[in-house]
Amino acid sequence: MLKQRIITGVILAPLVIAGFVLLNQQWFAVMIGLIVTLAAWEWARLAGTQSQPGRVLYALVMALLVAGLYFDTSPPPILLGIAAVWWLLATFLILRYPLGQKLRTGYLPYLYGLLILLPAWYGLTWLRMQPGGLWLLLAVVVTVWAADIGAYFAGKNFGRNKLLPRVSPGKTIEGLLGGVVVTQLLAVAAMLYLGWSLPSILGGMLGILVIVVFSVVGDLTESLFKREQGLKDSSNLLPGHGGIMDRIDSLTAAIPLFALGWYLFGGQLG
Repeated sequence: MLKQRIITGVILAPLVIAGFVLLNQQWFAVMIGLIVTLAAWEWARLAGTQSQPGRVLYALVMALLVAGLYFDTSPPPILLGIAAVWWLLATFLILRYPLGQKLRTGYLPYLYGLLILLPAWYGLTWLRMQPGGLWLLLAVVVTVWAADIGAYFAGKNFGRNKLLPRVSPGKTIEGLLGGVVVTQLLAVAAMLYLGWSLPSILGGMLGILVIVVFSVVGDLTESLFKREQGLKDSSNLLPGHGGIMDRIDSLTAAIPLFALGWYLFGGQLG
């Protein structure tokens, strides 16, 4: 398993990094659209569809919606604002689990998949188009990765109190705090290096805290639906890593909220 994990990471990581750096905006949107489409194929299974035709149909619907959004001229806050509302609802779902069964049955999980993946695609492509877009993408990705690493080591060494054991038994409050501390330190160091003013630094710290907390919500939301379906991984598309959703679950929440925050407050920071 470890060997498969390393091989997959060695192959995929350079490809993704090259795509972020070398592709122009159009092809970048296509690359992220393909990733989101594959993630939609996985999400259909988490929503309860076991048949391949049903999962492929859901993925095709996602691809068509992504294509439609690419040519949409609506201002960013519309979809990103909807995403913010969804992630508040997702927080309610995981805090109340296993209660709230009616909110997890029927066609609702398929709607949730759209609310998870479409804003993530839109947020990434929108950030890529902004001045300094590559640095913005790097900021949100590094924030989520640093939160994961901090949470892992803090949870492993100090974890005593379970965060939400009915949803994800492995996560601890100490792990969450470890992720928060690591990302706050990194953020402050970066903002000091960039010469930000004190009010901007305080605003940036608050923004990073929100992003980290909701990245955990994104992770826990996928865990909830995997638990509902009795699944360990979203798929086996990535040998040694599980599925695409298993790798991007935290980012699906962090990206649209980061993009919305940058749209609303980015011009005031610095």
